[in-house]
Amino acid sequence: MGILALLSVLASCSVPKTGFYFKNLQQDTSINTMGRGGDLKIQKNDILLISFSSLNPTEDAIYNAPTTIAGSSGVSGYLVDSSGNIQLHKLGIVKVEGLTRAQLKENLQQNISPYLKDPVVTVLFQNHKITVMGEVGSPKVINMPEEQLPVLEVLTMSGDVSQYAQRDKILVIRDTETGKQFKRINLEDASIFTSAWYWLKPGDVLYVQPNDTKEKEAKRARLQQNLALGVTALSIAIIVIDRILK
Repeated sequence: MGILALLSVLASCSVPKTGFYFKNLQQDTSINTMGRGGDLKIQKNDILLISFSSLNPTEDAIYNAPTTIAGSSGVSGYLVDSSGNIQLHKLGIVKVEGLTRAQLKENLQQNISPYLKDPVVTVLFQNHKITVMGEVGSPKVINMPEEQLPVLEVLTMSGDVSQYAQRDKILVIRDTETGKQFKRINLEDASIFTSAWYWLKPGDVLYVQPNDTKEKEAKRARLQQNLALGVTALSIAIIVIDRILK
């Protein structure tokens, strides 16, 4: 009887469907991929990580000293104020709103040259993030120091999708000036490389939906749990009734 029960349980277990990326990608081919698009402009309330490297290491240390931003959970950097400015040692108030990272880098390298010898400036965003949820190895909030990140890199940073993921229905939620935009992308199709949605933007939410197998297994687990509770309750009732009758 025990063997029959075991076989019944094993028979009821389904094997998750194997999913693949880029199923229709031809072998040894080339694809004209979608460009990254225009660089983001720096906005008010952005937090910038600006680092300086020159032949004056003592002076570099003054500029690179971390400045923690109040109310930013310990994030340090230069906060773009309500006027679109930051304040830097020797340079004073610097207008940064409306510039790209590349433009600000070039401006700072030119303006800081009288104070630092052969300066090299790096500008990164400190408060731009992407949220990854659902059927991935490690759901998380990912820092985004540059303007955009490819969706494949974001998924890799999150531990890749699980065996229960719907690779053909991954949802991207994006805030726009007119509201939220929802787009489902198909990572089983090689056309993803030519899609504008291949590049994720700051504030995007990536939700990897579970497939039917995950839902069926969840229902089966709930049913088995309910049956176990029912059997336990029935056993207790039988024992109580038996003791009463004795």
